[in-house]
Amino acid sequence: MKTRAITGFFFIIVMLASVLLGPYVFTGFYLLLTVLCLQEFYKVLKQSSINPNLSVGLLNGAYIFAAVASVYYLQPTQSHKLLLLIAITSCLILVNELFKESPTPFTNIGFTYLGLVFAVVPFCFFHALGFVHGYFNGHLPMAFLLMLWANDTGAYLTGRWLGRTKLFERHSPKKTWEGFFGGVAIAAAVGFIISIYFKELQWRQWVSVAIIIGCVGTLGDLVESMFKRSLNIKDSGGILPGHGGLLDRFDGLLLAAPVVYTYLYFITN
Repeated sequence: MKTRAITGFFFIIVMLASVLLGPYVFTGFYLLLTVLCLQEFYKVLKQSSINPNLSVGLLNGAYIFAAVASVYYLQPTQSHKLLLLIAITSCLILVNELFKESPTPFTNIGFTYLGLVFAVVPFCFFHALGFVHGYFNGHLPMAFLLMLWANDTGAYLTGRWLGRTKLFERHSPKKTWEGFFGGVAIAAAVGFIISIYFKELQWRQWVSVAIIIGCVGTLGDLVESMFKRSLNIKDSGGILPGHGGLLDRFDGLLLAAPVVYTYLYFITN
């Protein structure tokens, strides 16, 4: 428990610092985090006798994130050219398999592409939260993290205290409906508190974002649990002592970040 608490403390400090230290640190940090999460995804698959294209997959993951992020740093004509090159780099996944002797080449190709969708695309959307107004503003990604952590903590505490009715026992036996509603309520309360200090959105919009994070983030947690159960593993990795892997810590973000960005894009434009 002590190890878990110490790891959690430093994890929170690093995550908040990545948002507060400006756009370049923010972009660089999440580029690194994206690559590490994708690497973790591929390594877990390799432990289960699935052989995704690790090097080409990681190259594509880093390039996709960097190309999408370039939209906020370069002129449109330059950034659009970088985005178009994704069509070429992604083809390398198919071509690379031609030179490998594998009885299941398209399984390898499919899981390589799945890693890009599962681990890279969500972080592209989360990074975009920092630029949703057209310029860098760390308040939105910071608030997202605070509400995500509030939902996770609220669901855990409420579930332990009041949890009776299983939410989705087949994939996550410990989750309950009581914990789910408790997590959403606490996230909404944190969203309201955030609205007092961060004026980019109205309080109703902050609370709406919190509810989206609570609902969709829980689905992301369940999807990641389904992924681990399909491979018969407990944790996605061991990089965070007492907490498991990076995918274990960001499972709620994987589905919530794209939905929250879409919501904010429409209400701010």
